[in-house]
Amino acid sequence: MPRKPALAQPAARPADEKITINLGCVDLGQIDLLVQEGFYANRTDLIRTAVRNQLGAHHDALRQAIARRMLVLGIQHFDAAQLQAVRDAGEQLDIRVLGLATVGRDVTPELALATIASITVLGALHASPEVKAALQGRLR
Repeated sequence: MPRKPALAQPAARPADEKITINLGCVDLGQIDLLVQEGFYANRTDLIRTAVRNQLGAHHDALRQAIARRMLVLGIQHFDAAQLQAVRDAGEQLDIRVLGLATVGRDVTPELALATIASITVLGALHASPEVKAALQGRLR
């Protein structure tokens, strides 16, 4: 069965993902001081700005790694109609996303298994718990 790189329609912008970080008391105090002094609206604003600055500092390396790994940058959505067309063509997808990959609620675990050969998501994968469980062995 031939494999095709994943092609999907862009989805609407999702809500931000939450992460947890551990910071020392001194670092946290300095962040709070900058917020109190009006440099940032809140802790999240400072941390988000710092992360974006670091990503910007590594822009060229990121761009090269995205191209080398053949990642799709942004948001990709896969619904049952798209995956049914892939199955009807006798093909499977190798999904590689940097950002967000979503598998529609209308996709059954059986359809996902029949059409998704592998899935690599650097960022977030939104799918039903059943589809995630079915694809567990194909997640990279």
